[in-house]
Amino acid sequence: MSIVFDKSKEISLDDESFRSELLSIASKIDDVIPLGRGDPDFHTPIHIVEAAKKALDENKHHYTPPAGLPQLRNAISKNLKQKYSLNYNENEIIVTAGVQESISLAMLSLLKADDEALITSPRFTTYDLTVRMCNAKPIPIPTYEKNNFALMPDIIEKKINNKTKLIVLVSPNNPTGAVTPPKNIKKIAEIAIEYNLIVIADEIYADLIYENHEHLSIGSLQNMKERTLTLNGFSKTYAMTGWRIGYIAGPQDIVNKMTEIRHALSINSCTFSQYGALAALEGPQEEISKMKDEYNLRRKYCMEALNDIGFSYGDPGGAFYIYTNVSNSGLTASNFCKQLLEKTGVLLFPGTLFGDIQNKYIRLSYLQPIDKIEESMNRIKTFLNS
Repeated sequence: MSIVFDKSKEISLDDESFRSELLSIASKIDDVIPLGRGDPDFHTPIHIVEAAKKALDENKHHYTPPAGLPQLRNAISKNLKQKYSLNYNENEIIVTAGVQESISLAMLSLLKADDEALITSPRFTTYDLTVRMCNAKPIPIPTYEKNNFALMPDIIEKKINNKTKLIVLVSPNNPTGAVTPPKNIKKIAEIAIEYNLIVIADEIYADLIYENHEHLSIGSLQNMKERTLTLNGFSKTYAMTGWRIGYIAGPQDIVNKMTEIRHALSINSCTFSQYGALAALEGPQEEISKMKDEYNLRRKYCMEALNDIGFSYGDPGGAFYIYTNVSNSGLTASNFCKQLLEKTGVLLFPGTLFGDIQNKYIRLSYLQPIDKIEESMNRIKTFLNS
């Protein structure tokens, strides 16, 4: 097997269609191992599926209140209290069409033209789009491998000016898997209070925290509930990405404003999906624990394999991603992903798709069975050694 690196075919960092290009290439390859997407490879637990079927059989086909089923919001309230020490009653919660819609509701409710929003970077770039929808400006807060990609309070403070309206805190983070430590979270809370900023705490991966790491919900800290919107959902923890169920919790006045906007966006989340989400919270959790254990097994294998290959990364304390530095391959991350896919059928995404201008990192998602992950690592080694 002979592989030649073509360094002349550089990819533009501004090429927003690059993800589509990679997916198009992958569609023409028979034996692709996809390690790029953030969609769990497990199926939704059966008791959740059965609850949704039951709702359909019982003709629960119609609108719910825009904020969602009261019994689901009550269950979410109890879950937030039990797991994260967050005190939101059911009237301070909106059930949304995934966290994607929660992000839009938050930005449309809080931002006006020329406001600035500080956003963890590298980042899930839906935030950029929704900020710009409001004619506001997204301001990246860079994180670095040397700090395991955790948010550093001093970097945040340097970016604040009189146009700054809010801070987006994503922990664990996509694409880095970084968990910002509690001591940093507490300092960020102090900064938010000092400068009178709102915090959007995206905690969609908060159930996926691994050993030696600790999650702290910033909204649980003193004087923070009134200035924090907490976003979470069911997609990642319960393998329910296609169900499109998330939620947003926050101060009553902001929630009331978001509810009116939400009615204009989608009226309510899919009704039978809401009954599935209720079963997810109130039903058995054994399958969830098994998924997390399997993710951790894969995580540890990938870390060892990357060490063996010679690629560095920040400590992936949560979620199911490892943000990996591939610069010692001699290729930019974009070229690495494209040539690796063409030559070996392993699909990865470069950090440029997540707002990273360095073009030397990739996001590796360990969302394949362990035998597939082992095969992908062998292919990467062959690619590098040929």
